[in-house]
Amino acid sequence: MIGSQFEEFASAMAARPRGPEAGSALRFDRIAVLGGGADALMLAALCLAEGAAVTLFSAYGAELEQLRRAGGVTLRGEGPIGTFQTDRDGAPSIRTTGELDAAVGMAQAIFLTGPVHKQRTYAMVLAEHLKDGQVLVIAPGRTLGAAEAAWLLRVGGCKADITIVEAQGLPFWIDANGARLNLAAAGPIAAATLPAGRPEVLTALQRFLPNIQPAIGTIHSGFMDGSGLVEVPALLLGGAAMGDGGPAIPMGGVPLDENRSFRALIGPGQASVIARLAAERRKVAARFGVRDLPDDDTWIATHAGASRGPGRRPVPDTKASAGIIRCATIGSLAPLASAARIAGIDAPATQAMITLASTVLGADIGPAGRRLDAIGIDATNLDEARRVLDAIAGASRHG
Repeated sequence: MIGSQFEEFASAMAARPRGPEAGSALRFDRIAVLGGGADALMLAALCLAEGAAVTLFSAYGAELEQLRRAGGVTLRGEGPIGTFQTDRDGAPSIRTTGELDAAVGMAQAIFLTGPVHKQRTYAMVLAEHLKDGQVLVIAPGRTLGAAEAAWLLRVGGCKADITIVEAQGLPFWIDANGARLNLAAAGPIAAATLPAGRPEVLTALQRFLPNIQPAIGTIHSGFMDGSGLVEVPALLLGGAAMGDGGPAIPMGGVPLDENRSFRALIGPGQASVIARLAAERRKVAARFGVRDLPDDDTWIATHAGASRGPGRRPVPDTKASAGIIRCATIGSLAPLASAARIAGIDAPATQAMITLASTVLGADIGPAGRRLDAIGIDATNLDEARRVLDAIAGASRHG
């Protein structure tokens, strides 16, 4: 399939009957959360805390069983504190199910959680279940998350007039122990809708995601994603040669727990690599008409959190680190490399990080990344790619 077919999809979305006009009141009171990981548990609890009826779907019996045994999701730290019960009759609680249609059938907003490959799977299997007016929220959407989801829905036969939200993060960092989550507040993150021109959707979502800041469109929010350029160097480039950003520890000493933060993984060496990756992202973004990207310090603060105290992002364990590297490479670095090829720009630092990540993970994950040519956009002509991306992101029910 080629870009023109994706444009037809965008045009079809624009031609459907209008929903609520911009500025009109919109409220999400029925929420579905797809996934059973820590991010899904947190979102389900946050939505319940705001008074919404919440259904959590997982295809994995072990995830649902663990949650049911725990009796609920317990939040501690900087977010709403308490235990948010599951499957309790006669009281507000998170309803759990292993049936996808039961989870999404009556939902107004649907959160797609988990790693990139699960978000892709959800988009494909949701295609025949979605209805006019529903909202899909991808958080974190990373780069091209909304465009990829729209393409997969199109391939899956989706005909509904829906809105896809690409949010570049979550409201809190999570330190999880089963269904017990300790939260630390995350900073502002970019968010946009596909189609564009639906600001009322983002306004309604701020009830659950108070840190989202509207971007012009998903092209802008995608290039504003700095997760790959921060997370991959922080997790891959450590050791004696590069050091880190934490305090010096005498030989035989043990670092204090409060000094163990994601931000402390970034020292001068990692920061110099981040600067190279950031420069390449800005250069490619400019060729696609996006020039107001964050500076390096803002990107680091957004994706690494605070060094200590409030807003501190925890250091992931080995398994979690591998998952973060995989998603950041597939969903952030690979799309940038794809856009660079179309723009005729060399991006050696980005390509080097993709190669290093693939080597560490033991699989060539570059081809599995989000690529413009893989979502129906001509990968040989910059002007054509820009035109199609603008058409996709700009389709609106207004006008």
